[in-house]
Amino acid sequence: MAAPLVYISFPGTAREALSFYADVFGGELSLHSYEDFGRTDGPPNAIAHGVLGGDVALAGADAPAGEQTVRFEGLTLSLLGTAEPAILHEWFDKLCIGGSAIDPLVPKPWGASDGQVTDRHGLRWLIGYEPQA
Repeated sequence: MAAPLVYISFPGTAREALSFYADVFGGELSLHSYEDFGRTDGPPNAIAHGVLGGDVALAGADAPAGEQTVRFEGLTLSLLGTAEPAILHEWFDKLCIGGSAIDPLVPKPWGASDGQVTDRHGLRWLIGYEPQA
């Protein structure tokens, strides 16, 4: 069974945002413009559909004029235990560039390590792992 895929409507920043996530997480990025899809409800070079495939998968597009864009309240994207600790620390550090660390990725009193960051595009991430045996 496939997992849900987060699909984000960006305010004209889809190319930059999805490229940023590709730089952070790696994977394969596919971008298609409004012009590619024959759409006329936005600028020809705006992104009509973009997908990042890999260890972390995301999708998104530039929202047509008048439609809602990124506004998350009470939503956190969790990457708990999704990679080796060194990789999770790397992702956390990269997401902090231009963003804001809410809680550093460090060992917690209950034994696990985790941290939270809001990246420069407004997405909030929870990243962490259990101690290695």
